[in-house]
Formats: sequence, C-alpha cells, structure tokens
Amino acid sequence: MQEIPLYDLAHARTGDKGNRINISLVAYRPEDFALLVEQVTPEAVARHFAHRQPSQVLRYMLPKLGAMNFVLDDVLDGGVNDSLNLDAHGKALSFHLLAMTVRRA
Repeated sequence: MQEIPLYDLAHARTGDKGNRINISLVAYRPEDFALLVEQVTPEAVARHFAHRQPSQVLRYMLPKLGAMNFVLDDVLDGGVNDSLNLDAHGKALSFHLLAMTVRRA
C-alpha cells in the first residue's frame, strides 16, 4: 500500500460565504476518480478538518466531470469578516484538503 497526497491526483477550487466553505475536488485523470469516491468521503473530510470543528460536511458528486464538491459548515470562525484568523479561508483550506492522503495498491 502506498499513501498518496490528493494534490498528486486532483486539483481543487473553493469559495466561502459566511461561515461555510465549499471545496471542489477534480481528478486529473478519470481512472483516479473511483479511488477518490471511495476514500474521500464526507466522514474522512470531517476527520481531516476536525481542528476546524465542522458541524456538517456534505458531498455532492459530479461524476461526468470526475469531480465532487464538499460543503463544510461552521469552519470559518464566523465568516471572513468576523474572523480574527489570517486567511484561514478559501485557498488555504482547499490546499489543506489536497494535503490529505489516500491509499493505493
């Protein structure tokens, strides 16, 4: 078994509104999408973001695009305008997801 960071298999796009962030994960190659579907579950993403304490993680599948979109609630310290954190939003959190690893034989 080999552990591979998501950034080797996919890229991400993100957006944030209020205290909610969405992160789209798009496989580089169609053959890697099944591995992402199997291992990058809402539960796995919630564990990976546990330090941000998401109240809910939803996953929306976009199989024809080889992509999935995650919506994480309550992870932005009240929102961009309310947060005292330095850029803990958008691109910073999408790269945090891309640092997550999956296992491949």
